[in-house]
Amino acid sequence: MLAAGCGPPVLYDYAKEKDPRDNTYLIDQADHLRVSVWRMPELSADVIVRPDGAITLPLLGDVHAAGLTTAALQERVALLLPRYIKDGSADVTVTVLEPNGYRYAVVGNVERGGVFVSRYHVTVAEAVALAGGLNRYAAPRRMLILRADGKRKFRRIPIDFTRVRSGEHPDENLILAPGDFVVVR
Repeated sequence: MLAAGCGPPVLYDYAKEKDPRDNTYLIDQADHLRVSVWRMPELSADVIVRPDGAITLPLLGDVHAAGLTTAALQERVALLLPRYIKDGSADVTVTVLEPNGYRYAVVGNVERGGVFVSRYHVTVAEAVALAGGLNRYAAPRRMLILRADGKRKFRRIPIDFTRVRSGEHPDENLILAPGDFVVVR
């Protein structure tokens, strides 16, 4: 009787969702990087990853960076440099100065939906708060996250926001992965 009108209980294994904080950071579009070549400041640069995923470095020109770890980009640049330097050795360091690739969207019945960029990981509750909260038309028990599973395929993760707000089920207050869509019906 208590469940009448509340809708069916959410039956989803939230534990199977990987925590994005456990993944190695991958360079993404709009990230601000510093590429330093030891003892060669003329080959070092602060760059922003372009929408095509590339950066432009002195002498080397365009180098693809998006989707790589900082270590992989360091290795790629170090392999390209011997073409241009005499001693053949170069110590390269890549630092992420501003991680601008962590984007997610909140759409539907919130006060200020849109695409958000964050420098830290955000939970569902934080994302809703940053979007100004639910509006009066929201159905908080019928929220969902659309999460990319691969190329053009999305997995639907149901969220009962009333349970998230109450603290009854903290497992539903998932950490958003880059590219997630929070849909508030």
